Amino acid sequence: MSLAIVYSRAQCGIDAPLVTVEVHLSNGLPSLSIVGLPEMAVKESKDRVRGALLNAQFEFPARRITVNLAPADLPKEGGRFDLPIALGILAASGQIPTQILQQYEFVGEVALSGELRPIRGVLSAAVRARDAQRCLLVPMDNAAEASLVNDVVLFAARHITQVCAHLSAAQPLAPYSPPARTNPETPAATHLTPQYDAADAQDLSEVRGQQHARRALEIAAAGGHSLLMIGPPGTGKSMLASRLPGILPSMSEAEALEAATIMSISDAGFVPALWGKRPFRAPHHSASGVALVGGGSQPRPGEVSLAHHGVLFLDELPEFERRVLEVLREPLESGHITISRAARQATFPARFQLIAAMNPCPCGYLGDPNGRCHCSEDQVLRYRTRISGPLLDRIDMHIEVPRLPRNVLNADEGRHEETSETVRGRVELARERQIQRAGKANYVLSNRQIERTCRLNKADAQLLEQSIERLGLSARAYHRILKVARTIADLADSETILTTHLAEAISYRRLDRHKPAHSKTSS
Repeated sequence: MSLAIVYSRAQCGIDAPLVTVEVHLSNGLPSLSIVGLPEMAVKESKDRVRGALLNAQFEFPARRITVNLAPADLPKEGGRFDLPIALGILAASGQIPTQILQQYEFVGEVALSGELRPIRGVLSAAVRARDAQRCLLVPMDNAAEASLVNDVVLFAARHITQVCAHLSAAQPLAPYSPPARTNPETPAATHLTPQYDAADAQDLSEVRGQQHARRALEIAAAGGHSLLMIGPPGTGKSMLASRLPGILPSMSEAEALEAATIMSISDAGFVPALWGKRPFRAPHHSASGVALVGGGSQPRPGEVSLAHHGVLFLDELPEFERRVLEVLREPLESGHITISRAARQATFPARFQLIAAMNPCPCGYLGDPNGRCHCSEDQVLRYRTRISGPLLDRIDMHIEVPRLPRNVLNADEGRHEETSETVRGRVELARERQIQRAGKANYVLSNRQIERTCRLNKADAQLLEQSIERLGLSARAYHRILKVARTIADLADSETILTTHLAEAISYRRLDRHKPAHSKTSS
């Protein structure tokens, strides 16, 4: 038979569309051509495949070989098509059976020795292969990652000769048995940046004092709200932010799979040991807009997508370029980001929880009782206006994190602080109430759902209207106050929003309204 068909998967954003690899042998001068919108790495596969087949002691047909990657209008990139192309050539030349190929999908790069090398994005390929009810055969180094997908029939091999022996029934491979993995229901924080090492035990009980900030962090975790912390250096802002993943609700199977899929297609790749752990991303303030939202000629996810279902922490917020911060506005509202290029468009999910920290002034010591700050009022104003009003409007809560007295920092004074496990218990109960009531967390409630679930009595409605007018808040801030108040009520196990809940929610929206005080006065 001179025609063989092999199934594979491309990579388009977080999706893995089906690619049919058609291999045809015909008479004519010996050649190998690949058509179907292949990029350079795919075109180079003909040399890798030729060397691999010869070194594996297979016969390379001295005929005219045409490889078509269908659909023709879908760009193909990377070395993921090496294995299906090689198998297509062997099947078309009669060296392996063809009928069994219809039951499988293949992805993998082939070395000149015939060894199989891992590829990016195998998780999305495994999901689509399972949905298509076909087996998936991958390089052994991709097997642990692909096995995270439930109910996928998975085979793994280290060499192309093992694949051919399996397809020829000479030496069948056993279905891959995944190693024991962390249950996605087990809460844990994953710190993917050097500043926050996952090996370090990071518990909320280590934070001394700062009861107001701890309370705000718990509310943010319970409702998924964004949070801005303002305070001088050394008051624990970064420490508080790094403890947030440890008090967030446990990830569901679907959330764990989505987060892992995005990491799988990133340059860093996904580490199976991090399965079910909330991502924590903390990019440096020198990061570009492309680094934050993603991009490139072949679109890759940025920090907002890598933090999907986790935390994006922006320390020293005003030090980021203003145009860089403005790119956060769309994903904060929509929960996704679309990267458009001349020949490509990709949409990545970006449902992250934004936590930001900043100093009160350029030197960081505004309001210090020792008079360390010498910033003028104009300098303070210019510093704070580096963050635009529209972006501040999209941050649900703003709090002050003041300097603590020295005696509070004493270990004996802080020995009774609540642990992350205790706080997480309350957070999970509050989140369960939200899911039972609206099917989603409070921070993603629509305006119609807000009207239904966040109703106020007449006196409280008047209080909120007066606060909005006095503070000069927008309609967006109005809805965000209601969402935060609903979360506070959920933490208190209250069916209705009470005056105390509303008043507390309003108190978390005041910092971006006040004109900064002079350095000799308290902020």
